[in-house]
Amino acid sequence: MKSSRRETEKRSEICSAIEELSMMAIVKPGGEDHEFAHIPTKPFLSLCYLVLQVLDKIGPTMVVLRQDVHQNIKALEMMHESNPSLNSNLVEILKTEAKEGNARNESSCSKAFVWLTRTLDFTSLLLQTLAKDPEKIMEQVVEEAYDVTMKPWHGWISSAAFRVTINLLFFSSIV
Repeated sequence: MKSSRRETEKRSEICSAIEELSMMAIVKPGGEDHEFAHIPTKPFLSLCYLVLQVLDKIGPTMVVLRQDVHQNIKALEMMHESNPSLNSNLVEILKTEAKEGNARNESSCSKAFVWLTRTLDFTSLLLQTLAKDPEKIMEQVVEEAYDVTMKPWHGWISSAAFRVTINLLFFSSIV
């Protein structure tokens, strides 16, 4: 009984997060002309902070992903804060890193941006699935979203760690 009440509370919190995320607007690059591509840094980071809130609502299962997301947000935030007017457009930050040959560095904003967009894909699919079928088991929804959005980019160690974490955390929430 207590478990189903907690699950209902989580689902309503997730529904609230869906509404909040859907109100966030980010300008998407249009057409083939990348010269005018613009992704405003601050709104993008605000959206990413909302994703952290969604991951928190899902529970401890997402703690590792949450930490990665937070680190990636901080990397982009530090770049933005170093020169807010120059770094107000994420596309320009990524272009600059590419020109300087730093885009593939482990600590680059380019890598942070790539992983944040992958996390946004994961969160979006997770929320869409829950919106379509609120009765679906959370563990299944998380696994399906992971398989489609994150797994293709993870090595076997990360994938195995994810599976173990999911199984342990969801099993412990049942007990």
